[in-house]
Amino acid sequence: MALWAGRFSKEIDKGVNAFNSSIAFDARMYRHDIQGSIVHATMLGDCGIIAKADSAQIIDGLQKILADLDSGKLVFDPNAEDIHMFIEAELTKRCGDVGKRLHTARSRNDQVALDLRLYLRDEITEIHSLTETLCKTLVYLAEKHTETVMPGYTHLQRAQPVTFAHHLLAYVQMFLRDLGRLDDTAKRMNVCPLGSGALAGTTYPIDREQTAALLRFDAPMENSLDGVSDRDYCIELANTLSILMMHLSRFSEEIILWCSWEFKFIELDDAFATGSSIMPQKKNPDITELIRGKIARVYGDLQTLLTMMKGLPLAYNKDMQEDKEAIFDAVDNVKLCLETFIPMLETMRVNKENMRAAAAKGFINATDCADYLVKKGMPFRDAYKISGTLVAQCIESGLTLETLPLEEYQKLTPLFDTDVYQAISLETCVRGRISQGGPSPDAVNRQLRQVKQCLHMTES
Repeated sequence: MALWAGRFSKEIDKGVNAFNSSIAFDARMYRHDIQGSIVHATMLGDCGIIAKADSAQIIDGLQKILADLDSGKLVFDPNAEDIHMFIEAELTKRCGDVGKRLHTARSRNDQVALDLRLYLRDEITEIHSLTETLCKTLVYLAEKHTETVMPGYTHLQRAQPVTFAHHLLAYVQMFLRDLGRLDDTAKRMNVCPLGSGALAGTTYPIDREQTAALLRFDAPMENSLDGVSDRDYCIELANTLSILMMHLSRFSEEIILWCSWEFKFIELDDAFATGSSIMPQKKNPDITELIRGKIARVYGDLQTLLTMMKGLPLAYNKDMQEDKEAIFDAVDNVKLCLETFIPMLETMRVNKENMRAAAAKGFINATDCADYLVKKGMPFRDAYKISGTLVAQCIESGLTLETLPLEEYQKLTPLFDTDVYQAISLETCVRGRISQGGPSPDAVNRQLRQVKQCLHMTES
């Protein structure tokens, strides 16, 4: 019989019980439920609300249940309503009436709210660690390619020369912002709802400061109604994870392009690619395609949480049981993507020669050609027009700016001299972009030092 069955004259319908049950997905929070219950029992004993001996027996019983669940000796009852009721029923089975004292001055509402905060706090720590590892992986890769010239793109058209390190560090900056958002979410989440009761606190002389401190929260939540009905932290985390996945998806799209024969900038290790069932020549970047697809799941989870909460009156409503599947799915998919993406990057091969060849064929030094004339006194708009005319001539004659004869340059303006070839070489173009945040090796090395400082990495 359900622990709450005193008000009812008959057993709940089996179909309703299955519909109502959440243990299939909330069982993953068993450690956090037991952690919260141990602290609650400690406080009850310290405050004299239950006898110290009863408090000690309850804590001992909970610790043994935790050990049995960890070892597999105790398995979850699929017929239990949720993880909270399962553990309380098991405690009562083992400790008798003493076990029934655990729920004194507590509601399942503040218990659920507590468990979810504890669980997600741990998950944020793990995702934060994975994202840091991803940043460090990109830093190590960038350090090897500060002078690897590649085309930078706008509109997917070759635009200006950059380096592979510069390109990778753009993603590092994105992921650093993701780390900041994870930190912000964790900070706002780190307040304790325990003691809010069902919605209106309790008449018992509980010590909410004690339970908050023992559970490593910054403070108790200030309002008991908000304590049980707040799910902002789930929505904020889902939003943070959606942005993180968006960055992973953008990076994945570039890797998919770079793997193609049309680019061939990189080659994935065989352990991180798949083949075709019919085309033996294929080597498919399935990992990145799946990441690009899984972002839809995480976006959907965010939308689920926003829609679930949008019309709920205070305080707790059963609708809010739907929070867990959504936020668990978002967390699981982000972790899965990061855990797979990092070793894929670590093992991929960079084709420097192909990057350099693509940069040479795209007239991406046309702006530098114009800048050459500006530095000799010509207004930029006039220099821009001349440079564009030279590009058109090169396309018509099958040449590049580097191979166009000097006499063709001088037909448009005598300001051109032999030093133009040095000025428009790709290496010169890259090294000349010395502005803060630019792609020159010096500028990139400054970026690397700043990023390493943020990630607490030692200088190599």
